[in-house]
Amino acid sequence: MIEIKDIEKSFGDSKVLKGISTTFESGKTNLIIGRSGSGKTVMLKTLLGINTPDTGTISFDGRIYSELDPDEKRALRTEIGMVFQGSALFDSMTVEQNVAFPLRMFTSKRSKEVMDRVNETLDRVNLKDANKKFPNEISGGMQKRVAIARAIVNNPKYLFCDEPNSGLDPETSIVIDNLVQEITREYNITTVINTHDMNSVLQIGEKIVFLKNGLKEWEGNNEEILETRNKSIVEFVYSSDLFKKVREALLADEQEHHGHDHDNDKK
Repeated sequence: MIEIKDIEKSFGDSKVLKGISTTFESGKTNLIIGRSGSGKTVMLKTLLGINTPDTGTISFDGRIYSELDPDEKRALRTEIGMVFQGSALFDSMTVEQNVAFPLRMFTSKRSKEVMDRVNETLDRVNLKDANKKFPNEISGGMQKRVAIARAIVNNPKYLFCDEPNSGLDPETSIVIDNLVQEITREYNITTVINTHDMNSVLQIGEKIVFLKNGLKEWEGNNEEILETRNKSIVEFVYSSDLFKKVREALLADEQEHHGHDHDNDKK
């Protein structure tokens, strides 16, 4: 679990995060959403320790990051996995070398232990026979699964994903969403996903934090987001014609349902 209390962050005269408090639970897919410039990327970087908040605290299962000594901070970083927006694989390394990288960097495992864990992880993300391929020899969806394998190979407690579906077709995006959610539940990871993909929001948004102009405008889950009357959320979620039609259908269905209830009450 990650708890955030009254986080503020400014760059010069520009205040980007304005007193944000929320909790990201373990075993759940926690999503940060918002328009460009809403503060979600700064929020993710602040959670990762790349940005230092001006005020407020971030605690990882009770450990307040700003109060940890350098050794404790280093130890905490080994508990974090990261899936970058463009996968960020090393082009000159094979798939297995990419996945092995965190183990070679942060652990003292022997080569056989490393390779056993790499193979186990690649198997978990359904990439059994891709070990010796290079990133440019596999599809975008496969690259993303390699990135997920690399992020979880060291058994992290916390997994951060920055726009994991960026550049993927809708079908592959669903595969990646489902994989991240399965892994989150299976290993009880606290997963935080920065996304603008509304399919992801509706598919795996077990906890959603909506940022607007650096403020936490709304939070809830993927069922509540469909029913909210919050104007900013409605404009954001239903910005496309398709989702506007979905909303109209939902509201019509809701009115019909209430109409039936009203008729039954009369009887």
